[in-house]
Amino acid sequence: MAMGTRKRRERQEELWIVSRDIVQSPGNVFYDRLTAILDQHQFDRKLEALCRKFYKKSRYGRPSMAPGTYFRALLIGYFEGLDSERGIAWRIADSLSLRRFLGFALDEQTPDHSTLSRTRRLYWLETHKAVFKWVIRILTAEGLIQGRTISIDATTLEANAAMKSIVRRDNEQTYNEYLKGLAKEAGIENPSREELARMDRKRKKKGSNQEWKSPVDPDARITRMKDGRTHLAHKAEHAVDFSSGALLAITLEPANEGDTKTVHKTLAEAQAVAREIRPAGVEELVADKGYHSGEVLKTLHAGGVRTYLPEPARGKRNWKGKADEQQRTYENRRRVRGARGRRLQKVRSELTERTFAHMYETGAMRRVHLRGRENILKRLLVHGAAFNLSLILRKLLGAGKPRAFQSLTGQLFTALQDAWTGIFKPQPLFC
Repeated sequence: MAMGTRKRRERQEELWIVSRDIVQSPGNVFYDRLTAILDQHQFDRKLEALCRKFYKKSRYGRPSMAPGTYFRALLIGYFEGLDSERGIAWRIADSLSLRRFLGFALDEQTPDHSTLSRTRRLYWLETHKAVFKWVIRILTAEGLIQGRTISIDATTLEANAAMKSIVRRDNEQTYNEYLKGLAKEAGIENPSREELARMDRKRKKKGSNQEWKSPVDPDARITRMKDGRTHLAHKAEHAVDFSSGALLAITLEPANEGDTKTVHKTLAEAQAVAREIRPAGVEELVADKGYHSGEVLKTLHAGGVRTYLPEPARGKRNWKGKADEQQRTYENRRRVRGARGRRLQKVRSELTERTFAHMYETGAMRRVHLRGRENILKRLLVHGAAFNLSLILRKLLGAGKPRAFQSLTGQLFTALQDAWTGIFKPQPLFC
């Protein structure tokens, strides 16, 4: 066989090409199966009916993007681990299998990132919530969700804003200008950068959210991240079903708000979803000790929810005038210390951390590239819908993401090769 030579890139391309000579994509089993699931539940037709109010007939402007194409593109962001809409647009244009998943022929232009961004701003937040709930109904039809026992936990997402850009809430003064004013009051007329930094290190409580804000993302809050850095961030809170690990609700709150304050909103959204699955709704809530407080226990008990919240070490408490709170605390303490309570805590840490890992680590949303609470929550809701769809794909294919499926296929091939080698292993001629 003669060795081929690499063709020059500067060669003149043909003006016309026969369609049968076009290289076809071999397809992707993962996305083909995902397409089958979406088509089975009439994904595109329902989205077109839902989003028709956002469009009007016009001969001018850029051609609009079909609703099904937009939401499929955001699903790709989760499955391929792409954090930005620019990265999603580039990946779609570069991949033949993703073109096929979105329904684009080789002679059609794929949407660019500005089209994705404009469509996201066009659709309401309620539309993205409707898509999230629609996917939950698919899981319910598959018998994966019960909605009786849930766990709630929160994590911080790094905002698309820099700490050095913060300004004061009262007079819009920048941080550097504020430090120069303090230096002038201390008798330093023209302070150098080193002097300002030295003076700033000695100050205490210098990053108050009541005094400072980000001019580019007012919804972001100054907070300490899990790795110890101080950054502008948002707080994402998940409600996870214990029977399947599926997400029942996602909320996005200010990063400086405590868990005992945000838990009620997340539980209310999860309760609304659970009551569509079973009339009784959520009956048990499992969370970590950050959610424990007497007021929370009283409120949840009044709502018919049994709690499993570990109690932080607060020392001896004075229960005078708090008989109801005392009773709920003792009941919760007894449940947590029981065998079932300890077992639920182990499952809670596994399920909730799994959603964080898939959505924010491999899903590449730990640092957001959008600004504003609604914009970020729109992406998170579709990310959560993709996570729930991956549970169905894991049930059918054994893997919830394309890379995991490729790894699984490689392991299966290796196992078959080992089995084949074991069957036809050559025997020695002499013993």
